[in-house]
Amino acid sequence: MSASQPAQYPPPKVLHQQQQHQSWEHHQQERHEQLERAERQALVVKALGPCLPAHALLWHAEDTTPYECDGLTAYRQRPLVVALPETEEQVQAVLRACHALGAPVVARGAGTGLSGGAMPYADGVTLSLAKFNQIIRIDPIGRTAVVQCGVRNLAISEAAAPFNLYYAPDPSSQIACTIGGNVAENSGGVHCLKYGLTLHNVLRVRGFTADGELVEFGSEALDCPGLDLLSLVVGSEGMLAVTTEVTVKLVPKPQLARCIMASFDDVRKAGDAVAAVIAAGIIPAGLEMMDKPMTAAVEDFVHAGYDLEAAAILLCESDGTPEEVEEEIERMSEVLRTAGATAISVSTSEEERLRFWSGRKNAFPASGRISPDYMCLDSTIPRKRLADILLAIQQMEQKYGLRCCNVFHAGDGNLHPLVLFDANDPDQLHRCELFGADILETSVAMGGTVSGEHGVGIEKLNSMCVQFTDAENEQMFGVKRAFDHVGLLNPGKAIPTLQRCAEYGKQVFRAGRVPFPELPRY
Repeated sequence: MSASQPAQYPPPKVLHQQQQHQSWEHHQQERHEQLERAERQALVVKALGPCLPAHALLWHAEDTTPYECDGLTAYRQRPLVVALPETEEQVQAVLRACHALGAPVVARGAGTGLSGGAMPYADGVTLSLAKFNQIIRIDPIGRTAVVQCGVRNLAISEAAAPFNLYYAPDPSSQIACTIGGNVAENSGGVHCLKYGLTLHNVLRVRGFTADGELVEFGSEALDCPGLDLLSLVVGSEGMLAVTTEVTVKLVPKPQLARCIMASFDDVRKAGDAVAAVIAAGIIPAGLEMMDKPMTAAVEDFVHAGYDLEAAAILLCESDGTPEEVEEEIERMSEVLRTAGATAISVSTSEEERLRFWSGRKNAFPASGRISPDYMCLDSTIPRKRLADILLAIQQMEQKYGLRCCNVFHAGDGNLHPLVLFDANDPDQLHRCELFGADILETSVAMGGTVSGEHGVGIEKLNSMCVQFTDAENEQMFGVKRAFDHVGLLNPGKAIPTLQRCAEYGKQVFRAGRVPFPELPRY
């Protein structure tokens, strides 16, 4: 612009007036949205009033705020209404009322999920199943337990203990997480290598579809009539049906369990050792790996006796008869020494075994002590790429300027990197999101997947676009429509839309704000 052409900026007075007008318009828009939300809320409360006792229906802000997120605390959104049914009849009535109204429903267990699967829908109902906490029966002869969905994972084993039985899947949150949530996410745990995930330990799931129809998947018998849809509903993240009751398998407690703690001075040696154990035909009860930053965090927290100089440590457990355990421990120790272990300790008592595991079991709370927030990822890779992904993550730490502690279900290649950040800093949250996406997509490039046992929720939606094609995502939506053709159960989770995939990499979301899909207004 030449000197003879003055800049066309509005005078300060005019600029001030424009800013005031924009502020007024923004205020009016917010006011309109608040009134519209209040109207919808009143409509939902009126519809659900006949379905529930007065104390089981929450809608005031101070009552609904505790439900604004699950274990993925970086994103928060208060639900319109929270329903806390106490019987299956009430669950059915709530679902029917919401379906007639076109109101979205998000089922919630203990809220321990780490992918945002129980994140409320802004204009919907959160259906809390916390009061479904009864163990209906234990069958020690058939080795099964029938429990309501709100029963804690660990409580099943506690109830089965007098019969010398227990429930095998043991997520780190087992003291708090519920069996209904385990079904939704197909949870695993440190012993899933030998005993399997939730899917392998569940016989039957009972619940209701979006329109309140009673459904059962699987059977307590060896087979069930019709299509076997049990493996479809386990891991469906509450998008197909609301679980109210589960029949699980119980297994006998092993006579003996011992744990090896092996140190390595190089992460590649540790990764190669994992592959070598499996290649030797050994299936340990548990095979876990922690890197140096993680061992430092947990050792300061629980004092498990970890080697703080090691680049990585492995925990390898054997269980069974004393003879079986002795032979397997000897074989694993030899494999680990050959792979380059710098130190090996074998538990000599149950107390010492539990101490070895205490650090691994407390990896998440230990990380919470050294950082305001963390985002726990959950991808999988081929076992032979363990060292490759660890080294890649170390480079990402430099790229994004954030720390990362790593703990792996090494035996089956399930990664749990914990990216440390401060959610109160929008820039750190944004860098954390990019860091997490990079880990997930690097895992896919290495032949893995974006999720192992934590589900997709809202956390991994964008990365799903990298793993699956548009056609594959549409097939998943087809299954969703077969159960819930309106799309009212847990909308906007797990399966990315074509539009979202098209826009991936171009959208930037503010901290605490999550884009929700448009649903029919009610």
